[in-house]
Amino acid sequence: MYEGGRGSDIGTVLSLSVIIIILIIAAFWAWPKYNVYKLELDGIAALKEAEWSKKILIEEAKAQEQASLMRAKTKVTLAEAEGQAMLARAKAEGQADIERAKAAATANKIIGNSLKNNDEYLRYVWIKGLQDGKGERIYIPTEAGLPILEAGSLKPLSP
Repeated sequence: MYEGGRGSDIGTVLSLSVIIIILIIAAFWAWPKYNVYKLELDGIAALKEAEWSKKILIEEAKAQEQASLMRAKTKVTLAEAEGQAMLARAKAEGQADIERAKAAATANKIIGNSLKNNDEYLRYVWIKGLQDGKGERIYIPTEAGLPILEAGSLKPLSP
């Protein structure tokens, strides 16, 4: 039995050797194909990553553009509001000037009406002004319409 088993041991070793050689040949044939397949998958992954990066950059650019437009619209709205406020302020100031002018006109009318036919009061005010004067020169018109230029000086001339 032992001898019969020896032949089968050689066959087994020989079969195993053939299987190992076939596996080595298959590995040499499959390894480059696997590397090409792996590189192809790596390339597809890199392409997908690049596409996503591109999409992200495009979306970021769109968001920045929208933000810029919103900022510009805000500036325009603010400028319009400031312009309207300035216009309203100018109108209010103009209306206030009109009201002040009306009040001054009314006051002048009242004063003018009170001074009509009131020559004594006007002379009194004129004389009072002369008394309170501080050495001003007063030119009095004459009948010919020419003023008396120097009737005398306030200080006597020293010889």
